[in-house]
Amino acid sequence: MLESHLGEWLDLAVRWIHVIVGIAWIGTSFYFNWLNNHIRPPHQPEPGVAGEVWSVHGGGFYRVVKYQVAPERLPTTLHWFKWEAYATWVSGISLLFVVYYLGPSGIAVDPNRWDLPRWGLMAFGLGSLAAGWLAYHHLCRLLRSHPGWLAVSGLALGVAVAFGYSQVLTGRGAYIHTGALIGTLMAANVFFVIIPSQRRMVEAMARGEVPDPAPGEEAARRSLHNNYLTLPVVFIMISNHFPSTFAGSWNWALLGGLAVTGAAVRHWFNLRGRGHRNVWILPAAVVAMVALAVVAAPARVTGSDVPDDVWAIVQMRCTPCHSAEPTQPRVSSPPKGITFDTPAQLAERAPLVADVVASGFMPRNNATLMTDEERAKVVEWAEGG
Repeated sequence: MLESHLGEWLDLAVRWIHVIVGIAWIGTSFYFNWLNNHIRPPHQPEPGVAGEVWSVHGGGFYRVVKYQVAPERLPTTLHWFKWEAYATWVSGISLLFVVYYLGPSGIAVDPNRWDLPRWGLMAFGLGSLAAGWLAYHHLCRLLRSHPGWLAVSGLALGVAVAFGYSQVLTGRGAYIHTGALIGTLMAANVFFVIIPSQRRMVEAMARGEVPDPAPGEEAARRSLHNNYLTLPVVFIMISNHFPSTFAGSWNWALLGGLAVTGAAVRHWFNLRGRGHRNVWILPAAVVAMVALAVVAAPARVTGSDVPDDVWAIVQMRCTPCHSAEPTQPRVSSPPKGITFDTPAQLAERAPLVADVVASGFMPRNNATLMTDEERAKVVEWAEGG
């Protein structure tokens, strides 16, 4: 287990790197997908050119040309877009180790479900990522000519995986591992399919041959898959700020609904870029998102709903740090600005309290010596609230 201060700094550094490279990867995905959707036949036909798009940005005019297969000869400089994907995956897996595999065990493991040792958690997590990629890759090959069935099968596989994670891990751990699996599929698409397909085309041109268009078509399909997966995985990246989504027993179903709405929004933009003015997908996605928010919203509680025994435990184990004037040594201000000086403040944070106390993440390193009985009593109230 990482030492507290070292773990915090390592967490911050890796998380910051992950955000930076993730933005770069998603940005290129969105941009190239936008290009593909807005490519139109050129005003003056050119041999081998499938389409073009004109744009203006930053004081300059740009013309992008897309070839039907490849140009007649290779340019001197050819830019490859791959390092953003690889860096995002490597930093994401590193973050998985720093926070979940080497951090406090209670963040990912729920002993009431399956009390995994650290090596077991690592084997389960990494093994599931590899198995998930193999299943998805096989589905893509099996159903490549049936995109609708592939989408339905992929969604069913994703929801099943989220359900399986939720039966073994904490809600937060289940969500993050589902996101890690989606990110693995996306990065593996780049590493095993997209880049090798492009290399084969470049190597054929270097030999003076006409490239086979089939590898490029498969690479385009996988790139489109990645585009539809971006919004679901971005939500999962920030889901730890919304415990109401992963703290409930139906968290896996809620995640499936959120993934569908995110993919639907991307589909609406993709159709719009191609000139298809669909009028119902975006409103339906908005209505679905509002409905999911209503379903996930925790019951409203007040300070009067906090039992005396729960309040006494919180005052003893939590307020030494989470107070306007902390009394815990080396704590100068309440972590994340959260204070429990009154029962009303505690009631307002009931869903968050349920998650972090149940996971064992708080009190941090159990500095205030909260017992298992006290932890169970606080969680029982917080989940009911």
